[in-house]
Amino acid sequence: MMEETWVVAVRSIIAFLTLMIYTRVLGKQQMGNLTYFDYINGITIGSIAGTFATDLSSKAWIHFVALTIFTIVTIIFQYITLKNRTITKLLDSDPTLVIQDGKILEQNLNKMRVKFDELTMMLRQKDVFDITTLSYAILEPDGNISVVLKPEHQPLTAKDMNLHPPKSRLMTELIIDGVLIKQNLKERHKDMNWLTEQLKKKKITIQDIAFAAILPNDKLYIDLFQDHFAEKTDMGDYEGPF
Repeated sequence: MMEETWVVAVRSIIAFLTLMIYTRVLGKQQMGNLTYFDYINGITIGSIAGTFATDLSSKAWIHFVALTIFTIVTIIFQYITLKNRTITKLLDSDPTLVIQDGKILEQNLNKMRVKFDELTMMLRQKDVFDITTLSYAILEPDGNISVVLKPEHQPLTAKDMNLHPPKSRLMTELIIDGVLIKQNLKERHKDMNWLTEQLKKKKITIQDIAFAAILPNDKLYIDLFQDHFAEKTDMGDYEGPF
């Protein structure tokens, strides 16, 4: 019993590391753009890895070879789909127009086997509660829906109002769990003197900080390990241990 436990433990570690490496090789689309092809790949590779870890009735090498071959075949198909538009359409399908000028295209909806309540749910997730405000709604190959509002229902932009806002920037993580990320400090053209001065104003040290970041406007956001609230908000509806 103990011997089998150790074998499963070792196999599980090998399967986990192999899966991590192969997933990185396959690229981010394995997680992000879950088309039908990617979905099947994820399930199959995960199933092989699970069998690799727990099936003691067969040699581990067999499952490792199967996992490797399936990953290689997947990479080959990914390359082919980059070069051949026809095969891409066969594997991942095309985007499908399901709403045009506020009218539902039932034939296209039925072809994609999407029910009306599923369509309205996806529209709500896009903050669309009135179908008549849509020019188009497109069902993407990964199952998500893209919407285009009619011009009169589109929100105003800075360009519409002839405004010229400053260039957008990203938030930069600076301190995580009391550890300073010096590289990010340099990327935002800041130095330790600037950071020390900011912390002195708040009478805290780096070790007191759970998370800190330089915001797009160059201000420093700080969240301490010890948070203090004048009044604690309770989202529960009853008094209990949880």
